[in-house]
Amino acid sequence: MENKINDVEAVRVLNEKYTQLLDEIKKVIYGQDQVIEEVLISIFSRGHCLLVGVPGLAKTLLVTTIANALGLKNKRIQFTPDLMPSDIIGTEILDEKRQFRFIKGPLFANFILADEINRTPPKTQAALLEAMQERTITAAGTNYKLEEPFFVMATQNPIEQEGTYPLPEAQLDRFMFNIYVDYPSFEDEITIVKNTTADLDFDVQNVMTAEEIVGFQKLIRKIPVNDQVLNYAVGLVAKTRPGTKYQHELTEKYIQWGAGPRASQYLIIGAKTHAVLHGKYSPDIEDVKAVAKIILRHRLMKNYKAEAESLTIEDIIDVYLKD
Repeated sequence: MENKINDVEAVRVLNEKYTQLLDEIKKVIYGQDQVIEEVLISIFSRGHCLLVGVPGLAKTLLVTTIANALGLKNKRIQFTPDLMPSDIIGTEILDEKRQFRFIKGPLFANFILADEINRTPPKTQAALLEAMQERTITAAGTNYKLEEPFFVMATQNPIEQEGTYPLPEAQLDRFMFNIYVDYPSFEDEITIVKNTTADLDFDVQNVMTAEEIVGFQKLIRKIPVNDQVLNYAVGLVAKTRPGTKYQHELTEKYIQWGAGPRASQYLIIGAKTHAVLHGKYSPDIEDVKAVAKIILRHRLMKNYKAEAESLTIEDIIDVYLKD
């Protein structure tokens, strides 16, 4: 009983900290409330996040502001066409004692900003795979465990932009969320211009410690989920798989391949986090729907028929959620 009381108290504390986080981040970032919430859900769910949008929408500023508010050791990696895997992971050098010594790369931090990740070829993108999934790095035959918490927040320009490489499917699947960063509203842009062209300096306060974040991540895992919500989440993913028993009629017509089991896992953990951050102690189907689009959109591949009829993945997911 005491453990239950502690967990309930921990949910209340998380809600308070979440409100403080939002207040600190919004000192610097305007008009992106939905994006901020989705990034924080990803962090407390122990997931990684991909931010997609045209240049100049403050994607990098958003990530660095969140890292500062969380008080985490953060590193920024600028992905370029000539970036090599060793530039990210680290490399062995011959020291003055003529012994090989491993020099850790920027991936050894709590919060990694992979800036413009699709500017670099797949070989270098793949260097992130082990770190994102296993939270370890293997270099020169030695396995290094990364410090918790560990997040990769990657920014990406739209794939149609010149000089970009599409992310491999295995890399995309490692990201819990694929979040679109859109243009701010007219009113928000007025605020942005007013504040960024004046002599104003907003100091973002540290709201959490690394230990608190890990504790909240473990708390989310304890949140109970009823069978109805579980069945809905797994059923939603099953609808996306062509040639299977549970496929949706749109899937057979427009989808080349669907989402794997990782999508079902992320739907449940994301729904748990969404519920807790909105003051609930257990997720319902609406919480699953709230995170469904940002979890599924980068895991489905549409076919030529969908392209010919100008159907987007979001259009198809909307139908899944209504049926």
